[in-house]
Amino acid sequence: MSQNLDSIISSLEFKMRNYKMYDLEKEAQIDSLIKKVSNTSNLNDQYIINNAIFEEYQFYSFNKALEYIEKNIEIGKLLNNDELLDKAILKMGLLLVNTGRFKESIDALSKIKRNSLPKSLLNNYFIAHKEGYSGLSYNTAVNSNKLIYLELYKAYQDSLYDRLKPDTEEALRLKEKEYRDKRNLDKAFKVNSQRLGKVKLGSRLYSLITFERSLLYELNNQLTKQKEYLIHSAISDIQASVKDNASMGTLAKILFSEGDIDRAHKYINFSYNDAEFYNSRLRFVDIANNMPLITKAYEQKTAKQKQKLEYSLVFISVLAVFLLIAIYMVYKQVKKVSEAKDKLKIANNQLLVFNKKLNTSNQELKNLYLELSEVDKIKEHYIGNFVNLYSEYITKLDVYRKLVSKYVNANQMNALLKLSKSKRLIDEELEIFNNNFDSSFLHIYPNFLSEVNKLLKPDHQIELTDLNQLNTELRILALIKLGIDNSSRIAKILRYSVNTIYNYRSAINKSAIDKTNFEKMIKSI
Repeated sequence: MSQNLDSIISSLEFKMRNYKMYDLEKEAQIDSLIKKVSNTSNLNDQYIINNAIFEEYQFYSFNKALEYIEKNIEIGKLLNNDELLDKAILKMGLLLVNTGRFKESIDALSKIKRNSLPKSLLNNYFIAHKEGYSGLSYNTAVNSNKLIYLELYKAYQDSLYDRLKPDTEEALRLKEKEYRDKRNLDKAFKVNSQRLGKVKLGSRLYSLITFERSLLYELNNQLTKQKEYLIHSAISDIQASVKDNASMGTLAKILFSEGDIDRAHKYINFSYNDAEFYNSRLRFVDIANNMPLITKAYEQKTAKQKQKLEYSLVFISVLAVFLLIAIYMVYKQVKKVSEAKDKLKIANNQLLVFNKKLNTSNQELKNLYLELSEVDKIKEHYIGNFVNLYSEYITKLDVYRKLVSKYVNANQMNALLKLSKSKRLIDEELEIFNNNFDSSFLHIYPNFLSEVNKLLKPDHQIELTDLNQLNTELRILALIKLGIDNSSRIAKILRYSVNTIYNYRSAINKSAIDKTNFEKMIKSI
């Protein structure tokens, strides 16, 4: 369905749910008129009020409408007023013909003397006969009678057409029907639009014109538009409390053909209830042709849905059994988990005891580690002292060499002087010192080179040709590691000038990643 069609269907179904509200308004208006007529003794006034009541009942309740028009016929007779009598009979004739009582309508109309009718009633006279013979020609099974009725229908229609003003509703309706019968749909639509422009939603005439427009769309094979105008007609019928309606039943038939069984069933039942309330033979016949098929299809669909529901109920029951089993299993698991929690609680308590013992052991290990650290510091201290003593020894030898040289010079002992000027002994001792220092230090700190390189920039890494021998930079850093960080002492130990040691230290610091804390980090290796 189109969005617009969905919208107006929703509007229709809202009206269907609230139809009683419109009926109550109608009945309140009728009750007011009935009270008024019961308080009136004047027959002419009663006639006028009865006529108003008839107008309210005309498409709402056939029996009530007939009751009040018959009262007016009696009043016409009592007043011996042929015009009032004929007017009431004409209205009864139209009421009968509109409800499919064509023969009764013609019989009632036959009591009227055409020649004595005033001109104001002639149009209704021809309309009543035209509709009566039209219905008889359509419903009779005898072909000879059908021809007679058709001839009479055409005669009354022609007589009526000659009398009507071109722009009156009845003239336009006849013209539209003529175009529709000849399948001149463009002109028929044009006339219908002209008629539709003169009426408002919520009136019987609006319902009739929109219904006839749906017939034009049906002939034009525009199913969506046909349904749209049938819905408009049905909405207007409900608002006007028109129980003698055709739109709802026709719409139900279309929806059934489209497979919309639920709506078709709802609409045909709504139409049936209206027809039953109104007591319309014509609508009962129309509904009787479609209602059994729709009802049967609906019952079959309901039966299938019931069967599916039963299957679903069985399936749900099986699931419920599995669910109960699952709940029982979960309960057992929860119980096991609860027992496991109790055991875990006991284990946790035991673990706490073990943790306390472990903490005590860790503290003991920490104390032991501190003791070992102290031992390492002592070891480093002794190594430093050893190196210092060794250096002092070399210094003393050098002093001794100088002293010997001095004495030799005094005695002019050239050979001895030459020997005393030689530094070979010192160089040899220094080399021995360096080798001993390197081997001792690397024995204690085998990863010293790699740890130092971690503190240096990637492009300033120190590389050794002999991994068992330190270079000058590493010896300076080794002495700093051992706690000898004074440049003068380092210069004295390594036999360099203080300036040279300072330059080495500056160069290494520049190569460090963290220049500020480099030497502190060396000490912590």
